[in-house]
Amino acid sequence: MKQTIVARTDLGMGEGKLAAQVAHASLSAYEDAGTRARKEWKGGGQKKVVVQAAGEDEIFRLAEKARAEGLPRAVIRDAGHTQLEPGTVTTLAVGPADDDLVDKVTGDLSLY
Repeated sequence: MKQTIVARTDLGMGEGKLAAQVAHASLSAYEDAGTRARKEWKGGGQKKVVVQAAGEDEIFRLAEKARAEGLPRAVIRDAGHTQLEPGTVTTLAVGPADDDLVDKVTGDLSLY
């Protein structure tokens, strides 16, 4: 079981902003998962991988692919209190789910 968080590289987010957006995505997708997936993922160490996306279009393409696979997912839009405009899409989390299912959506992406 794992979760992959896809973060945009084109926004120039600072390290703290990136960390906050990844955390928002992780928690939101976790909440979208079923009870069995949440329990198994938590018990297995909550494996996470953070990968890169070039922009918003890629985030939405991957989110649609995750939806079609029936995977838990969350697209995060920033509130706009600090570095970004309100509503800016920053990250996508896919999973927690079986590694091979998550990899069908995000396995070709480069690590962040």
